[in-house]
Amino acid sequence: MSDKTLEVYKALREGQNKYTYFLLAAAGAAIALTINQTQAAKLSWSQIPLAISVICWALSFFFGCRHLAYINSILYANGELLDVESGNHPEVGSHPQMIKTASEGIQISIKTNSNHANNFGHLQFRVLILGAFFYMGWHILEMYLRGIIKP
Repeated sequence: MSDKTLEVYKALREGQNKYTYFLLAAAGAAIALTINQTQAAKLSWSQIPLAISVICWALSFFFGCRHLAYINSILYANGELLDVESGNHPEVGSHPQMIKTASEGIQISIKTNSNHANNFGHLQFRVLILGAFFYMGWHILEMYLRGIIKP
């Protein structure tokens, strides 16, 4: 791999990590905001959209953590693959057939984990946005109820 290719790969990986951590922070901040806004509130049916938004944000946080776990697994497997293909892996050694078999198995694992990581990454974003829509719906509902119910 050339130096330029490696630099591009590093920049891409760093950008993807920042994006995932940004979404994790956004989900955590949204949950904290909701808790702060409802500290003195009494339970009511009008808070169902708010509860759904918190569940969405919690799921977003969970999916983001799963995404990172799969990414770490992929990076570890890539390191193992490099060791296997260079003949330096302690369990595989330099036997050509064992190298081929181990490489194929690791590549299948990387592809499977990559698909899972991709799915979790997409879910992380989608449920974060879904939570925002439910939050806005709750906010509009509360404004409406304050307008029709006179204290």
